[in-house]
Amino acid sequence: MQIELIATASEDSAFLPRVGLGTLAALTPPEDEVIYTDDVVQPFDLQRDVKDVDLVGISVDSKTARRSYDIAAAYRRRGVKVVLGGIHPTACPDEAMQHADAVVVGEAEDAWPVLLADAKRGELKPIYRPELPSLAGRPPPRRDLFTSKKYIPFQVVQTMRGCPYPCEFCSVSTANGTTMRFRPTDEVLSELRSLGKLIMFADDNVMIHRAYSKELFTRMVPLKKHWIGQCSLAAVKRLENVKLMAESGCKALFIGFESIDEETVRFTGKRQNRPSQYKETMAMLHEHGISVWGSFVFGFDTDDPEVFDRTVEFGIDMKLTMALYAILTPYPATQLYRRLKAEGRLTDERWWLRRDHDAGSPYFVPKQMSRERLREGWVSAWTKFYSPSSIWRRFTLTRQSSWIQLAGFFPLNFMQHSLAHRKIAGGEQRFRSGVHIEESAAPPTAQPQQEPQQEPQPARAKGSRQLPVIG
Repeated sequence: MQIELIATASEDSAFLPRVGLGTLAALTPPEDEVIYTDDVVQPFDLQRDVKDVDLVGISVDSKTARRSYDIAAAYRRRGVKVVLGGIHPTACPDEAMQHADAVVVGEAEDAWPVLLADAKRGELKPIYRPELPSLAGRPPPRRDLFTSKKYIPFQVVQTMRGCPYPCEFCSVSTANGTTMRFRPTDEVLSELRSLGKLIMFADDNVMIHRAYSKELFTRMVPLKKHWIGQCSLAAVKRLENVKLMAESGCKALFIGFESIDEETVRFTGKRQNRPSQYKETMAMLHEHGISVWGSFVFGFDTDDPEVFDRTVEFGIDMKLTMALYAILTPYPATQLYRRLKAEGRLTDERWWLRRDHDAGSPYFVPKQMSRERLREGWVSAWTKFYSPSSIWRRFTLTRQSSWIQLAGFFPLNFMQHSLAHRKIAGGEQRFRSGVHIEESAAPPTAQPQQEPQQEPQPARAKGSRQLPVIG
């Protein structure tokens, strides 16, 4: 059987291979051929790139749902069976089933061999709901499929899944479950030894379980890797954790600050964040040579119109290497989505069916400002933070500064300066073959706007952006 695995892309997609799809490829019987297609490195043309394969598996998150449904429709018109999986079909299985021959709800490792056997017999089930899989004994992803030179030069590795934090707006705990599951450290280290020097951990929090992380990072020290990853502020507030990460080769962390206001982090359930400790924590990370890319969200009910300038200035004072500013997004099946819908504040209950998600955002009515003011403030934050004067004010070096800070600070920031002006402020879109932005308001034909809204189903456990959930 010939199987094509497709990683669809949105404007927000990074140049990273989908190791989840690579894991599914590794779980595919050797007599079957796997083709890997990545929409971010080579935009999929709906006319020319549809192949005569036996089965297609498409990775879908909410921002790639429309794109995924369009590609699925192109294959189904040719008579090819299509399987959809990932965080969005897990949250909205009834919707996804209208665009596929089969849907995987949850993490796909245990379902994949069964699904392939069903496909060979011509007996695909409409839906597969596997239990949460163990992370032990899984084959490493087939990295031979990830050949594009456009990918960032870091090998992506995963060590755990699950998140115990009840953040209202986040889909991670909703999708992955609140119970943490870990790969055996021996298996992680074996994979790391087979890879190059530069590593990116795909985990949502690289130090969510200190005992596990302590063992892994301690044993990583002799490997002399340089790694980056995501981490919560709860972990990096402790000096011993920061020292251990630095000794193991950590060079940069992506940290979700979300807000600089105490009231907001309490309101959103992000109680592990303490804005009063942000500056002290950042200084400690800088002293240990760890650069920080901070993430902030605008649009919480506690945000006032002054939050934008206040947040930008705080980020400059903290000397963040980079920052990402997002408009609060009501992802399906999250607590935020359900609350805003109950309050009648959603402006488009299926915003993910648009082709251009940026054009209509925010998709809810804020409490303390207009939608227009929220969008204007978001644009202003990007352009101010990445202005030349801000870039210069944020630059800092210590004796421990990593090569990312030494050689990468100015190139990375001037790239972001261009993005802020051309994409955020200017609306420039990444080209997608066969996608016309002027059609952005139209939903897929299988989901006409006049149909009644289907309530997203509560999400079962599912992997994050890099997990084998057909997504």
